[in-house]
Amino acid sequence: MKEVPLWEKSNLTLEEASAYSGIGINKLRELSNDRKCPFVLWVGSKRLIKRKLFDSYIEKMYSI
Repeated sequence: MKEVPLWEKSNLTLEEASAYSGIGINKLRELSNDRKCPFVLWVGSKRLIKRKLFDSYIEKMYSI
């Protein structure tokens, strides 16, 4: 079975989001701790990162 590349997935685990963005897992946890975080999909106590919204957030927050 062929695995879907990270840049094509709509939701990423913290590990995948870290590999995709180059941001450490601990920093991602810190950014996404708020239950109202716009780029997190909570599945019970597990968080998934919504890739497109995460890209937009990072672009806005860290653009020069």
